Amino acid sequence: MAHKKHIASGRKLRSSYITTTISIALVLFLLGIIGLLLLNAQRLSSYVKENIGFTILIKDNAREAEVKRLEKLLSTSPFIKQTEYVDKDQSAEDLKNELGEDFVEFLGYNPLLSSIDVKLFAEYANPDSLVKVEHVILEFPQVKEVIYQKNIIHLVHQNVRRIALVLSGFSLLLLLIAVALINNTIRLSVYSKRFIIRTMQLVGATKSFIRRPILWGSILHGFVGAVLAIALLALLIYFSSQELAGVVGFNNMDLILILFGIVIALGIFITLISTFFAVNKYLNLRTDDLYL
Repeated sequence: MAHKKHIASGRKLRSSYITTTISIALVLFLLGIIGLLLLNAQRLSSYVKENIGFTILIKDNAREAEVKRLEKLLSTSPFIKQTEYVDKDQSAEDLKNELGEDFVEFLGYNPLLSSIDVKLFAEYANPDSLVKVEHVILEFPQVKEVIYQKNIIHLVHQNVRRIALVLSGFSLLLLLIAVALINNTIRLSVYSKRFIIRTMQLVGATKSFIRRPILWGSILHGFVGAVLAIALLALLIYFSSQELAGVVGFNNMDLILILFGIVIALGIFITLISTFFAVNKYLNLRTDDLYL
């Protein structure tokens, strides 16, 4: 009979460990998603900004060699990510394909100008920086005009800032919820051991002696939960990359490894702190209060 009770007790203990670890893993997975959202929100913001470019119209009397030199000079600028030279014949061919008719043959000449399409690095793709970049480019004698849609750039910049604020607030809220969930899970786990803690006290065990194995157990729970959460995050990133290639994926491994490291650190830290305070509570309770 005693043997059966011992087996049943062992099963309940293992079940409690598994339940606690899975609960921690799911909450850490939620925290990992928050980190992933913030990480990819920044990447998406950079992706959008770096695809908003402008066009430099070249004067009709500028020689092609001078324009090529200008393009090369611009491509080495610290604020320009990419340049593409489009001569007037190519511009006419592109417009002809769009219109569906040969306007050059109708007019008798090609009225279009050669141009350089430019894309900036994300940190310079904002209204204030674009004005400065425009002034720098207009100083070149070959440049006739710089064309870009100021309203769209201003709108994108505003929306990116708003989305960043909303995501930050949402992430903070989810972080607080996640910490509360892990704390409650740990407190319930320690609550189930309250009589074991009291029994150890009655036979003369010190507080540090009682606390030590429980804290090491919480570190193990936090680590295993974090590893499970990382596995789920890796699967999420993998399947998301199939649909959002270039925005979500493993191509930026440094940041992803940092995210995984943060998940492990949070798993261990939150479970350790929660366990420490929960154990201290039951170490300082009177025997009568254990039944409440």
